[in-house]
Amino acid sequence: MTSKRFSFSGELKIIGVNPYLEIPQEILESIFELAKKDKGPIPVCGTVNQQEFRQTLVKYAGEWRFYINTVMLKNSPKRIGEILEVEITFDNENREIAIHPNLQQALNSNVEALQVFEKLTPSVQKEIVRYIANLKSEESRERNIARAIQFLLGNERFIGRDKP
Repeated sequence: MTSKRFSFSGELKIIGVNPYLEIPQEILESIFELAKKDKGPIPVCGTVNQQEFRQTLVKYAGEWRFYINTVMLKNSPKRIGEILEVEITFDNENREIAIHPNLQQALNSNVEALQVFEKLTPSVQKEIVRYIANLKSEESRERNIARAIQFLLGNERFIGRDKP
């Protein structure tokens, strides 16, 4: 089920190294109404310059931001000041990524690693699950599951992170 899409034009701005757009307040409030919330990350979808996207609205430094990455807009960091055409709405599609059965089995086989995993923030848990789920080969998946377990045990870095 697709929600009503809202259209606007906006100037691409940057905060730190992150290009973003400000969403007009009336559209933001309509998205909050569709999402039935106005706190936490809010999944959205639509088009930027007629290219489809799936993204998440987040509140940073007291302001809601619609970040524009290079997948959504080629060379976006070099396009600051450009006016973009946007269609946007709340994305009610399930974005949950199921834990790969081999990762679940590895966690179940190592109580200490499982306990550490369960104490991680949901975002770090999701990052590990997503990383493993997106690997292409079974060999790579098994190698990285072993690395994930070692990471959870505090023995090595994984996904660019030091020990938990």
